[in-house]
Amino acid sequence: MIGEKTMASIKESANNYESTRTKNIAELTKVSTSLEIIERVFKEGTADEFRINVIVVEGNDYRVPSTVLSSLKEILAIKPDLEFFRVTKTGSDLQTKYTTIPL
Repeated sequence: MIGEKTMASIKESANNYESTRTKNIAELTKVSTSLEIIERVFKEGTADEFRINVIVVEGNDYRVPSTVLSSLKEILAIKPDLEFFRVTKTGSDLQTKYTTIPL
């Protein structure tokens, strides 16, 4: 048929499938301060619209909570030449806390 293209079997597609979920910056072992932040908008134009800041590392989006940016700002005030940092995460949902660690 016109416009159709055979790609792969369902089994092959399932085995090669990778979720496109946004990951969390705390999943990275090392983060460069020179990475660009991108604002992603979800459910745009609806009452449920929300925005998050992400960095892209190896093609994956990692969410950057505002609390991480706030604590990194304090660290940079003391150490403006900081090149790398790490983030740890404790708790979940509304009880989530992030700790920014300079490297």
